[in-house]
Amino acid sequence: MRTALMVTILIASIVLIVSILLQSSNSDGLSGSIAGGAEQLFGKKKSRGYDAILARITTVSAVVYIVVALVIVAIFN
Repeated sequence: MRTALMVTILIASIVLIVSILLQSSNSDGLSGSIAGGAEQLFGKKKSRGYDAILARITTVSAVVYIVVALVIVAIFN
């Protein structure tokens, strides 16, 4: 049981790292953070395509990672 949970958390962490690294950047550095606040609030948001798939993969792998980590702590401590 413990080995299966550890393998699951390992796979979830690798998928999470890869999906975050493959996503495109949302800002242009410091100038984007100063002037781009309104654009993030009212700007275009891609609901389809590559970025949306990566966002969903990131969300699912993060949830799996957190749930499995909590299960490991609850069961084995």
